Amino acid sequence: MAQFTDKIEPKDFPKMPKEYQDLLTRLLTIQADCEIGGPHIYVDHWTLRAPTVDDQWRVARIAAEEIDHCRKMLRLLGLIGSDRSDILTRPRSKREVEAFKEDMPTWADFAAFGMLIDKVGEYQLDEMISSSYQPIEDYLPQILREEKGHISYGQQQLEKLVRSGDEGRTQAQAAIDKWYVVGLDMFGQSNSARTERYIEWGLKRRTNEEARRQYIAEVDPQIEALGLVIPNKLQGRKYL
Repeated sequence: MAQFTDKIEPKDFPKMPKEYQDLLTRLLTIQADCEIGGPHIYVDHWTLRAPTVDDQWRVARIAAEEIDHCRKMLRLLGLIGSDRSDILTRPRSKREVEAFKEDMPTWADFAAFGMLIDKVGEYQLDEMISSSYQPIEDYLPQILREEKGHISYGQQQLEKLVRSGDEGRTQAQAAIDKWYVVGLDMFGQSNSARTERYIEWGLKRRTNEEARRQYIAEVDPQIEALGLVIPNKLQGRKYL
């Protein structure tokens, strides 16, 4: 199959082959689940326990933006006749992606999550640029701007921890060790046949391995710039 380049509106969706319908529904459902998954981890613990009132305000704002991203993905699903509001109350153990089943016991965890996991989220959203499903384009610019803000804030908080002394540096390194591994796994299997189908239908632009390598090339220098050590990429890798 040659790569699909048409632009599909909701009214066209019922006419599309079942494979396209299934792939688009799956893609939007996973993205919606990921967007609400973060707040389900950190809202209860960090919204009123972040180090300063400014940080508490920022946590609340990030959570509100992530919930809005979920709302937008659910709206996109609704346009194709899929109601997945059930994910709003889904227990963490049932999340689509392992990253959103993890705990976040330290402020360093929250910071590393922002720097590394939201960066994976940015990559996932970036895959949808110029998607064959036209309505996505209405939402992506704002969502991507906000995700960049979450990433930057997490990076800034890690930098503060590193500068605060040995204890802060130790916490920051432990959080990087944990979330770096989780982030790499979020890209999925390198030899995924489904990803090839996403690309052919114009729903993604890169293979899992291409996206993961670009991610590594981007975040590794950022970790080193913080004065931290890049974790072992081969330890516990699920995607190899």
